[in-house]
Amino acid sequence: MYRLLFTQVLRRLDAEAVHHATVRALALLSTLPLLKRLLHRALAPSDPALRVTAFGVHFPGPLGLAAGFDKDAACAEALSAFGFGHVEVGTITAHAQPGNPRPRLFRDVRRRAVINRMGFNNAGAQAAARRLRRTRGVPVVVGVNIGKTKVVPESEAAADYVTSAKELAPLADYLVVNVSSPNTPGLRNLQAVELLRPLLASVKEVADSTPRRTPLLVKIAPDLADDDVDAVADLALELGLDGIIATNTTIRHSGETGGLSGRPLKERSIEVLRRLRARVGDRLTLVSVGGVEDVDDVWERLLAGATLVQGYTGMIYEGPLWASRIHRRLARRLRRHATTVPELIGRTAPDRLQG
Repeated sequence: MYRLLFTQVLRRLDAEAVHHATVRALALLSTLPLLKRLLHRALAPSDPALRVTAFGVHFPGPLGLAAGFDKDAACAEALSAFGFGHVEVGTITAHAQPGNPRPRLFRDVRRRAVINRMGFNNAGAQAAARRLRRTRGVPVVVGVNIGKTKVVPESEAAADYVTSAKELAPLADYLVVNVSSPNTPGLRNLQAVELLRPLLASVKEVADSTPRRTPLLVKIAPDLADDDVDAVADLALELGLDGIIATNTTIRHSGETGGLSGRPLKERSIEVLRRLRARVGDRLTLVSVGGVEDVDDVWERLLAGATLVQGYTGMIYEGPLWASRIHRRLARRLRRHATTVPELIGRTAPDRLQG
């Protein structure tokens, strides 16, 4: 039914207009306690075989929603009710900003991809913090993804991230430093280790000082050279970070200017995951995102060493029940193999084969 709706109606409409309408509908659902609970009971992952613990946080299932959809923390509960094991909100900046001029969101239906040049459009850290303080009517693991305010110069980037972290780290189940979006000028420069080290150290100091110590991860681009991937991995270990999210969108594509997500990113995303696992083993939590479309993709990422998997573009093409279907199918496959998600993680990774 959704595929027919998408083919005949949604793909003919402006992509950003559809996105905003969807977020508004989900935000409304988040205010309806009974319906929200009924949906959560029917669709949220509940099989014990799916449960996984990462950096001290318990996840009901490994598949979560990547940052970029719920930019202002408006509908995380509704998304959890539709079957996501966690929801990463943002990217959120210290100060509100409108983002880049429209149009800035484009579908590439033939390749099952999306190109965006949104530019961190959001209402700012204080507005997101107000929403995150609300009492949750259904269980939801919420990660908070923070980025640099566009007008802030590179020399003041660390202070800008710290401002966001102070507002949001106490309210997050985990915090993500995003230095890999291609849509904020100069942001990817911050992935260079000499710039990234003081930035992450400053944010980590804030995250460590929250009452429960908020886990801290960094999100990297697929366009990093392999040696730079290794350098970021080594830095994450050196600083005692909790994990790495790999990967963000890619700028290596033809078409509209912006970052591309979806099926064309799959191969590089898996390459980066395998490289990170070979570098860090199980000392860091690895979150794999990029080109995740079905249960086979989730299975492959877990075997390769990801503890958690994220998607976003897959939901655009498969509809709101996408995450719930994948979790159900994953649970059945785990039962057939007499295993669980924690037992599956890293089975085909080199460090497991050697050990």
